[in-house]
Amino acid sequence: MTEQRLTFKDMCAKFDVTPRTLRYYEYIELLQPTREGRARFYSPREIARMTLILRGRRWGFSLEGIRQFLMLYEEQGTEAQLQTWVDSAERQLKELERQRAELDEAIAELTQNREETLRALQSKR
Repeated sequence: MTEQRLTFKDMCAKFDVTPRTLRYYEYIELLQPTREGRARFYSPREIARMTLILRGRRWGFSLEGIRQFLMLYEEQGTEAQLQTWVDSAERQLKELERQRAELDEAIAELTQNREETLRALQSKR
């Protein structure tokens, strides 16, 4: 059985990213496709890495943090990578909770201000 490989175009379509984004991820060494002439092919390893990259971005991790996390597997193996992931996830969860609290506060203030403004407008009618 042959392993699944995606072309550059297929990779962009599968992950709904622009060619520019995919080339940038290669440039900063998050992805390392094989090349045959000018064509690029992405192995299951690169597909898995892209999945991790996009999850990390969605969860608010920096590209540098993601790159370091991916390098850990290559340099120190699965256990070190997983432990680092748990530690990083804990820190990021705290940060997201802090951001949510700030958003909740801003929403409450904006809602109150809108209501006060509506009351002021209605009292002038």
